[in-house]
Amino acid sequence: MVVKVAVLLDDFVEDVEFIYPYYRFKEEGFETYAVAVERRTFKGKKGCPHKPDKVLAEVKDTLFDCVYIPGGYAPDRLRRYPEVLDFVRKHYENGKIVAAVCHGPWVLISAGVIKGKKVTGFFAIKDDIVNAGAIYTGNDVEVDGNLVTATDPNAMVKQLPVIVRMLKGKTL
Repeated sequence: MVVKVAVLLDDFVEDVEFIYPYYRFKEEGFETYAVAVERRTFKGKKGCPHKPDKVLAEVKDTLFDCVYIPGGYAPDRLRRYPEVLDFVRKHYENGKIVAAVCHGPWVLISAGVIKGKKVTGFFAIKDDIVNAGAIYTGNDVEVDGNLVTATDPNAMVKQLPVIVRMLKGKTL
């Protein structure tokens, strides 16, 4: 079985929150794509250039096993695109893993998928998460069904192994 992962990309992504999961999923042999709304070079928060492998229009009808949303300021940009929100919502509703780190839950909020769910994220967006109807835990990593969230770059070392185990069909 081929495991497919989409890692979302936009300007001002927290570089490590994009690079680390992107290559970690590739390391596992998963078919991994950086997906953006348009084809161009994006500038990370720390200045690193990033190019998407695919644009959303090319993969909007593909069902990935996991959609990963990095943090930084990119989520505030990504949540402005209805097609991104539809993409995330479709994967969530189809039981696929939807993961976010740091400010990534902003996209989950705008996609309307966190109400009543246990969610974590960067402490600065706690009020946003709570106001969206989720239960903010503040744990490094939180798993609630097919949602897997983490607080910050340091928490990814706990989050990514959880996602990899889920993608390989292993119990947590």
